[in-house]
Amino acid sequence: MENKYNYFKRDISWLSFNYRVLLEADDERLPIYERINFISIYSSNLEEFYKVRVADHKAIASGIAQSDEETTQSAIEILESITNIVNQQLETRIRIYEQSILPTLRQNNIVFYQGRSEVEPFHQQFVRNFFHEEIFPYLQPVPVAKNEVVSFLRDNRLYLAVRVLRKNTSPNSPDYSKYFVMKIPYSKVPRFVELPKHEGNYYLMFIEDIIKANLGVIFPGFDVDCSYCIKISRDADILIENVASNEIVEQLKKKVKKRKIGAVSRFVYDRHMPDDFLAFLVDAFNINQHELVPGDKHLNLEDLKYFPTLNKAIEGSLKPTPMRLTYLNKKESIFSYVRKKDLLIHYPYHSFDHFTHFLYEAVHDPKTREIMVTQYRVAQNSQVINQLIAAAENGKKVTVFVELKARFDEENNLATAEMMKKAGINIIYSLPGLKVHAKVALILRESKHSFAYISTGNFNEKTAVVYADVGLFTARPELVEEVHNIFLTLQGKSNSGFQHLLVARHNLIPSLNTLIDKEIELAQSGKKGRIIIKLNGIQDPVMINKLYEASEKGVEIDLIIRGICCVIPGQPYSRNIKITRIVDSFLEHTRILYFGNNGNPKVFFGSPDWMKRNLYRRIEAVTPIKDADLKQEIIDMLHIQLNDNQKACFVDEQLCNIFKKNDAPAVRAQYTFYEYLKNKNAEKTLQFQYPNKTFQ
Repeated sequence: MENKYNYFKRDISWLSFNYRVLLEADDERLPIYERINFISIYSSNLEEFYKVRVADHKAIASGIAQSDEETTQSAIEILESITNIVNQQLETRIRIYEQSILPTLRQNNIVFYQGRSEVEPFHQQFVRNFFHEEIFPYLQPVPVAKNEVVSFLRDNRLYLAVRVLRKNTSPNSPDYSKYFVMKIPYSKVPRFVELPKHEGNYYLMFIEDIIKANLGVIFPGFDVDCSYCIKISRDADILIENVASNEIVEQLKKKVKKRKIGAVSRFVYDRHMPDDFLAFLVDAFNINQHELVPGDKHLNLEDLKYFPTLNKAIEGSLKPTPMRLTYLNKKESIFSYVRKKDLLIHYPYHSFDHFTHFLYEAVHDPKTREIMVTQYRVAQNSQVINQLIAAAENGKKVTVFVELKARFDEENNLATAEMMKKAGINIIYSLPGLKVHAKVALILRESKHSFAYISTGNFNEKTAVVYADVGLFTARPELVEEVHNIFLTLQGKSNSGFQHLLVARHNLIPSLNTLIDKEIELAQSGKKGRIIIKLNGIQDPVMINKLYEASEKGVEIDLIIRGICCVIPGQPYSRNIKITRIVDSFLEHTRILYFGNNGNPKVFFGSPDWMKRNLYRRIEAVTPIKDADLKQEIIDMLHIQLNDNQKACFVDEQLCNIFKKNDAPAVRAQYTFYEYLKNKNAEKTLQFQYPNKTFQ
């Protein structure tokens, strides 16, 4: 039967999200350094997109790979669409950078030279000296000729392509023009070179511009005709399918080594490069036309995250500082509190120290029998890993499930796994054909009180100050038992199943369908059907169809989706669906599900987005919120986000980001929610200090 519903294409939707990130760089209300950082984030996101998603489409378009979801022709068409959209977005990025960022820097006494012609006379000698002393020793020009590959362009490295003309030689001579490429050595020299301060102004210059200003020194006997930056992005996806756990480590090591020499997914070049120069490089490096992406004069703008803060007087970003829960009595452990009541932590508003302290207590509690944790992405020099190693050295049994297939974290996960193994920790590696994405920890004790922790975010103290996530500490026996069941599942042991937690590949999808059906039933009986779903991404057509059906039956649905959203609003079957996107200081990462349930709401949160990979090819965990106070806290957060009129956008039927501007009092959700939590922290602290007094 023909499907009456339509969906946005996944990758076109993602480009809409990344464009929303870029728009933050255009927000003149933000501090200039924060705006610069958003250009870096946009550029970094795009780089990964080409390494993975575009590389996949290219493989299908060229016949190298096959897909059940995409034909050769549809892959070609999506690549064309991506190229057109990215080219339009890069025009916006250039406008923001050149017409807004650079002038704003100058207004703040920072002059960022954009080329040789801008360098003032009082800096020219410094530029020459710096080149000779700091850069020249690291330069290695490599000749490039057609049908003679003498240079391999490394993934995501910046190169300078140079055309020179031999002096005293006829232009008709075959030896007249020569081409070279040089790797920019900014692993040896900073990408951004600080020049001497002059008359109260600070000065900066890209390393490649300093090289361009001194090319004549590198090529004696030649006149330098022109030079332009180029870079290549290569396929960086690692596919490890149905490999036994005892073989996965060796497979991974081999494939990670090959990542840097993967197939070309894009060739980015300075758009000012002459056509004949570009044609020569395309031929010499065997580049296909659909791999060409015209870029800025300065490429790899993800490096702007290292932009130096020269003028300390410039207002910085006043992001909320993670707070500690002061109502946790310093003499009373987290264990003691959680025995009586569930504890909810919101990152980055609350400190990640609460989780590491939770582990610390487990390490030093004589009744702790075993600690179990899933590891998807952990920080380098991780406090979490250090606590687990301390537990093993303290005689505790420690089991860690390590997902080696976490993209771009494979090597770090492997290194930390091997370190933990040496410390005596029981390591379980990736499951064949599956990723384990659940964020769960378990403390099993020789008493009636064991503890579980269920989260939307990784056990990573570095991302916990950037990503907005939520985590639940609980001693509820039914939840503790089912978290234990997850670990038994990962170990291939039998368990009693899941009645409370919603676990992907077990009861997650049937449970979601039941919850949505309940709202449909309410709407059809004349009562209010209400659903709020907050995710990073939603793509699975089965679950989208269910939401379309609910919309058709009168259920009011709000989707708060940060990234990929294949739901099309504004259609007859989606007239009751609104899509909100929030991009602000922190990366929205929580996954929350709200079902009105006729005035007795059911609220859940957990690790999965509604992407095909999460729902069908991963182990994911979602927990209900059973504590009434904490449930209301989550509901309040959702309402604050839906009322955001500063950083929230509606996503319309054309995938445009339509800012929510209205005359209501200003609500910037992330900052408003921080104040909400700060006030609640103060109120609960007073209640603990004066338990018999009522506070309004």
